[in-house]
Amino acid sequence: MVAMQESVVSAWSNVENQYQRRSDLIPNLVNTVKGYATHEQTTLTDVIDARAKATQIKLNVENLTEESLQRYNQVQGELSSALSRLMVVSEQYPDLKANQNFADLQAQLEGTENRIATERRKFNETVQNYNSFIRMFPRNIVANMFGFEAKAYFEAAEGTEQAPKVEF
Repeated sequence: MVAMQESVVSAWSNVENQYQRRSDLIPNLVNTVKGYATHEQTTLTDVIDARAKATQIKLNVENLTEESLQRYNQVQGELSSALSRLMVVSEQYPDLKANQNFADLQAQLEGTENRIATERRKFNETVQNYNSFIRMFPRNIVANMFGFEAKAYFEAAEGTEQAPKVEF
């Protein structure tokens, strides 16, 4: 049980690592866009504010409840949404799109988003193995005696079950 619990801790660390990587890329991305998109101050401020909120929330892996993980997921989703708006804004600036630094940052950000999805999937698999293990008889008795509790899963954010409507 201890080894499986440590696997959950390790998987969570990998998730946090990728979110931190994304957070570290954002200031460079914002500064690059700022040089070209001077009229988009609101969008830039939204990204900066969302990043600040996302970096303030720290979860204790020992107490991963559905509520705490949902809140974490919500704040990270707000940051993803702000970044998406920033990418839409960047489409309006041909010089920015042609900037190699911006293209590199955009590619790194896309790669990081893929890594986040991969680590979240691995985390959920690890949590599933752990939760199943501690809930089976007779291990559930030992787990209860020694405080091994089920961990929460990452779940899709509310409203993502419907595809977005795209109109031209």
